[in-house]
Amino acid sequence: MPADDHDPADPSDARLTDLEIKLSFTEDLVEHLNAIVARQQQTLDALQHELRLLRQQLQAQDSPAGPRSLRDELPPHY
Repeated sequence: MPADDHDPADPSDARLTDLEIKLSFTEDLVEHLNAIVARQQQTLDALQHELRLLRQQLQAQDSPAGPRSLRDELPPHY
């Protein structure tokens, strides 16, 4: 029997084939998870940008152009 012929019943060949299949599925899973993480990072970046804009809007509303006097504001019961 030549040295490069493989016996299909050889357990090490079956194990090697099983490992190659598992590796293939693992590589596919890693690529899929990487794409998910990349999308989540884009979403996080967009949300952080939006949060910064909202904070700026709130700060702009809370502090008008000039200094405020408490005498200019009505008490809450009016």
